Amino acid sequence: MTIPANALLERLRAIDERIADAARASGRELSDITRIVVTKFHPPELIRELYRLGVRDVGENRQQEYSAKTEALADLVDLNWHFIGQIQSKKAKAVRASATLVHSVDRERVADALDRAEGDSPLDVLVQINLTDDLGRGGVAPDDIEALATHIAGLSRLQLRGVMAVAPLDEPPASAFARLHEYRARVQRVVPGATWMSAGMTTDFAEAIAAGATHLRIGSAITGPRPVHG
Repeated sequence: MTIPANALLERLRAIDERIADAARASGRELSDITRIVVTKFHPPELIRELYRLGVRDVGENRQQEYSAKTEALADLVDLNWHFIGQIQSKKAKAVRASATLVHSVDRERVADALDRAEGDSPLDVLVQINLTDDLGRGGVAPDDIEALATHIAGLSRLQLRGVMAVAPLDEPPASAFARLHEYRARVQRVVPGATWMSAGMTTDFAEAIAAGATHLRIGSAITGPRPVHG
């Protein structure tokens, strides 16, 4: 690990203070918000140090890297792994093997593959929604939200918990997250208990909290810049 433990702890405390301030400003209960540390490209040793400092939720978005890290850190039995990247159907079994929550279900085929994969209990999943007009980006189109939610609700080994999205680069995050809030309400008309909303990263988590986010995906503000990856 290249980040001194004291510096890592200071970053965690600083972010948590900012999260608490944003929650207070929005009239939100801090206990309703989960801070996920995104550790893409960082070594397992960093995750182990984060764990030692009290972190219990980490996020990865590349299946091969995720699988290697979950294997290397299998002794951390109460560490929650969040898979937040795009999923190929053929990789669903590997993703399900260790995931606590999969944030990025955006197609029926992916949902079906996760449902078929081995697992001891129902897997918590979120519907990822595309907030842009770019069809090449991850996420289901808003017009197809109810259909995908209904399909997932019919699968016996998945539990639909809510929605996820990434704010577009060409739009103020507050307005993008306000739309996501509305989309969550549409999912809840299909699955009333699907109250979770994964939104907000290092630069926009305050706006996400104001819009009702329950899961924040914080990377560089805690881990620093990603290592050069060849």
